[in-house]
Parts: sequence; structure tokens; C-alpha cells
Amino acid sequence: MPSPCIPASILDTDLYKLTMQQAVLQTFPDVAATYKFTMRDKDIRFNEHFVDLLRQSIAHFHDLSLQPEELKWLESNCKFFSHEYLAFLSQYRFKPEQVVVTFIPSEENPALGSIDIDMTGPWVECILWEIPILAIVSELYFTHIDVDWNYDKQSELAYDKAKRLLHNGCSFMEFGTRRRRTGRTQEIVIQALIAASKEVPGKGKLLGTSNVHYAQKYNLAPMGTVAHEWFMGVAALKGYENSNNLALDYWEKIYAGKSTLIALTDTFSTKAFFESLGKDVERARRWPGLRQDSGDPFEFIKQARKAYQDMGIDHRQKFITFSDSLNIDKALELQKSALDAGFACSFGIGTNFTNDFTKATSTDEKSKALNMVIKLRYVNGIECVKISDDLTKNTGDEETVRAVKKIFGLPF
Repeated sequence: MPSPCIPASILDTDLYKLTMQQAVLQTFPDVAATYKFTMRDKDIRFNEHFVDLLRQSIAHFHDLSLQPEELKWLESNCKFFSHEYLAFLSQYRFKPEQVVVTFIPSEENPALGSIDIDMTGPWVECILWEIPILAIVSELYFTHIDVDWNYDKQSELAYDKAKRLLHNGCSFMEFGTRRRRTGRTQEIVIQALIAASKEVPGKGKLLGTSNVHYAQKYNLAPMGTVAHEWFMGVAALKGYENSNNLALDYWEKIYAGKSTLIALTDTFSTKAFFESLGKDVERARRWPGLRQDSGDPFEFIKQARKAYQDMGIDHRQKFITFSDSLNIDKALELQKSALDAGFACSFGIGTNFTNDFTKATSTDEKSKALNMVIKLRYVNGIECVKISDDLTKNTGDEETVRAVKKIFGLPF
């Protein structure tokens, strides 16, 4: 009987989930939350055996806990975590009863269908479900449903990608946990990236990985700051009009002077973000950089340069981290555009590192990664929305999305 799939460690997640968990613990410890899974690929079908394995896997999450050596490593390598938060994390246990997995049979073939996954409970607890659930959905799918692939040349492929980046002076991070094909794939990739960083000459640099477990295992820097859900939750709880600046206010109270002050710009559109940032020029001076995660990144460079110039800030002292659907060619193009505009830049590359496969039966045909997300849906029963620069990626009910767009003066 197939074994369930569970993370290698409670730290087998992205750093920004931990930084946000600390922020929620300090700022909104009593808020309830619901997260919801969305499969963007409408043609993907699961079966009841898959759902059984997924439920079994989730049931085993309760066995995960922070180990003494992991706590010691976090204390030494993540100075932005308080003693109070690390004490909380040491006692934290996943509660599988917070997760409901529903199989929805299709009309044309009831043996196959879609899945719903809802996670409900205190925000400070449910926040850690997102990344490992996405990772195990992918792993179970590609080990039990779509098995037309193998690990051949994955190490060489990752090495060659890193080689190009390093030769061209790119600073980059591995961001592939939530969309990885399997945990083994991510480890193969990280090993190859490390090898290339030691063997390939060039001005580029492997900055680290978003995965905290592998950062510890391979002596890499854990990378990451904040995700859209922080802005979404703050806006739903406190109102949208000043939500961008309020979310940054809360964040800066916790992380002032730390490496985590990198502003994510597109939760309610980049336009709305820069309009808000322009009202607090001193913050724009203090925060060293921006993260671009949807829309046209080349236009974003122009927008960011103009925003800083309008505030009288030398944009050449700032940097941009790009993290939206990157491959190597796109990263190199963006690097040239950013440098030409005067920005330093770095790249968080996810799916293209940890889920870039061809079919085993046809080496010319891609074995596509699953396009899926888990988003914050409610806080204290209030609808949460995300309005990205990619109009196809809006999250939340249509009525609330329209109301929020009206607040920010965005087109419908």
C-alpha cells in the first residue's frame, strides 16, 4: 500500500510563512482564518485514491515538531525571530482537523474529478498549512496519477541553468518549494545549484533558498520576507483605503532594521501600492527594495524608477527582486533592463528550477507542472481579496473585488 507523503521537517516550508506567522502572533493572535485551494488548470483530474492518500498524509502532519537542533539553527541564522516566537514555534503542532479535503466527481466520469481543500482555524495556526499542502498535492499527483516522467538529467539541467545565471552575473534564489514536483526533485536541484556556485566562475551568486529545512541542511541562507496574505488580511480587518501603508507599518514595528524589509507591491495592484508609498517618503527611503510578482516586469522597472524619482529618492540605491514565473532567459533579459535603468536586482526562481520536466515517453514534450495556489479567503469571517497586475489572478468573490477596485480607482 502506498505510503503517505509528509514533509521532511516542520521547516520544510518557505521562510515567509514563518516571518508572517511571527507577525500574526504579535499583531492578530486571536483572528480566525480560512484558506482555500484553487487548481488553476481546469483540465486536471484527481481520483479517490489520490484523495485518500492526501488525507492520510495530512493526518501525519501532527507528528511534525521543531527539533532542538533546528531551534538552535534558527536562533543563530534568523536573528529577526524573537525568543517569544521561537518558543511558540517549538510548541506548535499542526492540527489535521483544520483541513477538509473534498472530492468532487465529474459528470462525464465520476471516477475522476476535482478537489476542494479548506483550512480553517486561528490564523496564527492555519498559516503554516499552505506550502506543505501544495507540495504534497504535487508530489502525490506526479507519483500516482501522471507518472510519465523521470529524474533523468535533472541535476545536469539545474547545473546548466545556474551556470548561465552565474556567468551572466545574476544573483538568484531557489524559490521552488510550493510548486516542486517532489521533495527529492528540490533536493537534487539545490545540490546542483550549490555545485555550480562553487565551480562556475562569474560575478553571479546563489543567494540562498526559500526552503528553511534545506537552508539548514545545506548551509544556505534562508530567503524570503512577506507574501500577499499579510496585506490581504490587514486590509480585510482594518479597511482598504490605507491598507498598504498600514500593513507596512505593522511589519516594520516587528522587523525594523532587519533584512525582511522588502516591499511586495502587487496585492491590490502596483498602481495602488506606489500611490500609497508616495504618501510616506521616509519609509520609501528606509526600505531597501521591492518584490515584483505579477504583471509586466519590464513595465514595473519603469514604474518603480518613476515612483522613486517622484519622491526625490535615488533609485540607484534600491533593488528589485523578481519572482513571477521566471525562467533563465527571462531573468537575463530582466537583469539587463533593471541594470540599464539603474536598479540592482535579484531573482527568485521557483517552478523552472523544481518542476521542469519532459515526458519520459516523449522527450520533446513537456510534463507540465500543476498551476495551483492556496490563498487566504476569510479573516474573522470577512472576505479577503487580491487584485494583482495580472487580471486573470484576482482572488476573492466578484462583488468584493469590484468594491476594492473602486476604492483604488482600478478598471473593472
